[in-house]
Amino acid sequence: MSTLNEKAKEGMDDGAVHSSGAGGFIILFFIIGFAASMVLGWVIFPKLLYSQKEQPLNFNHALHVEEVGEGCESCHYFRDDGSFSGIPKIESCVDCHEEPMGDTEDEAIFVEQYIAKDREVPWLVYSRQPDCVFFSHAAHVIGAEMECVVCHGHIGESEVSRPYEYNRITNYSRDIWGKNIAGIKKNSWDRMKMDDCAACHKEAGAIHDVSVQTERGHCYVCHK
Repeated sequence: MSTLNEKAKEGMDDGAVHSSGAGGFIILFFIIGFAASMVLGWVIFPKLLYSQKEQPLNFNHALHVEEVGEGCESCHYFRDDGSFSGIPKIESCVDCHEEPMGDTEDEAIFVEQYIAKDREVPWLVYSRQPDCVFFSHAAHVIGAEMECVVCHGHIGESEVSRPYEYNRITNYSRDIWGKNIAGIKKNSWDRMKMDDCAACHKEAGAIHDVSVQTERGHCYVCHK
């Protein structure tokens, strides 16, 4: 009888060892799978989701800001009706670039292919909003007295045109969706999504007149 009990006990011990070993393997498999999923979803997937395009020409913002009289407002200005000029048209560049300034390849192409032919440069707009969105620069820059750097970063200090990154599925610029797929922002200009606008407007609501804030709350103010 004691022999049977000993054998049964040995069998139970062996089963516990096997069960413990299987459980450890499952936990290890789960950890490896979880780590692989994190790497795939947070590192590899964003690289596959976004594609890059180069701007038609390299643009040196720092050089232009230094050369023009009124800094950024020399090229990016408000018209008499309050609308924003946006990206400068060729007519704004002709006075300075009718003849090549410097001997760079980009300058030669700009003068020969665009200035001389009166063609607009097909710039890729980093901050282009969806067609259903209306954004008023005047309301933010003049009305709210916001600095351009809040949304656009220190682009005025850049000496080269960085690649244009866009979402392969939506075709929206990565400047709209953000660099970090987790949605974590280090700077105010890391992205320009609707929830960022909502957070800023909610914060501003604490200091603005209620009637004004109510008017701003209507959907048609920002959406066509």
